[in-house]
Amino acid sequence: MTYRLPPLNALRAFEVAARHLSFKNAAQELSVTPTAISHQIRMLEDFLGLALFRRLTRSLELTPEGEAMLPKVREGLECFAAAVESARVQVAQERLIVVAPPSFATRWLVPRLKGFSQAAPGVELHLVSSLNAIDGEQPGAARIFDSIDLREEESQVAICFGTGDYAGLHVDRILSSGYFAVCSPRLMEGPHPLREPADIRFHALIHDDTIANERARPSWEEWLRLAGVTGVDASAGPHFRDSGLALVAAIDGMGIALASRPLAATEVAAGRLVSPFKISVQHNYAYYLVTPEAISARPAVEAFRRWLLAEASAMEEFCRSHC
Repeated sequence: MTYRLPPLNALRAFEVAARHLSFKNAAQELSVTPTAISHQIRMLEDFLGLALFRRLTRSLELTPEGEAMLPKVREGLECFAAAVESARVQVAQERLIVVAPPSFATRWLVPRLKGFSQAAPGVELHLVSSLNAIDGEQPGAARIFDSIDLREEESQVAICFGTGDYAGLHVDRILSSGYFAVCSPRLMEGPHPLREPADIRFHALIHDDTIANERARPSWEEWLRLAGVTGVDASAGPHFRDSGLALVAAIDGMGIALASRPLAATEVAAGRLVSPFKISVQHNYAYYLVTPEAISARPAVEAFRRWLLAEASAMEEFCRSHC
């Protein structure tokens, strides 16, 4: 359909002049001269073939035709403005890719992402879980960012579990990763309740082998040494290459897991797990937000960093109170 319409500037001038009933005030709002407003109104009247205003000595009045036309013009301009704003928001939306370790993504990040969506509605978030985000023989960040083209409009960041030694990248420490013993509340009862660390000998030890480098992995051997417990085979029991699976096994009562505090804290607070002893194994691995320096100032990256650091701070406080 072909529309025969007057210039948009003329319609804007008419709406503003009709609202103020003054060419002078309309000119101030639109940052033009009163003569320009008068010219636009005259052009519109010539286009329509009728008068829209009565020009009195010290004031303006709308003609009946002008009064009838004003509501529709105002409605049309509002619809036009809404359409332009909608298109502007869609174009301005930034795409952010976040790569994270599988268990961290599932157990810690995803339950909180609704808050980020509300805080940054203009960011289109894509979450990717990958074991590459965990340090091994090679730092996780190196494996993730080696093939990234930083000229792309989309931004990619990573949450890495490792030492934080990622040269050439912007690194923010998110969460420390102390390990403590957790189990189902059912193991606190029964024929061999957990009353003191030595009671651990009556239960299976669940091993979290998420860290591929065995030398860097927190171990039951170290926990038993700190607890002063001897005569227990520290290598016996089921092994899991995923922290989330180790926690599920503990929740199901399979045994006692040596679990990462940030991942297990929520389960402890909910009562699905208990921490029978205050002994913890400190570890040099932690969770870090890692960003290429070239994109670290992009709005989507900055928004995600602010939100993530605030959530991590709240979690650290939570762990001090509940773990």
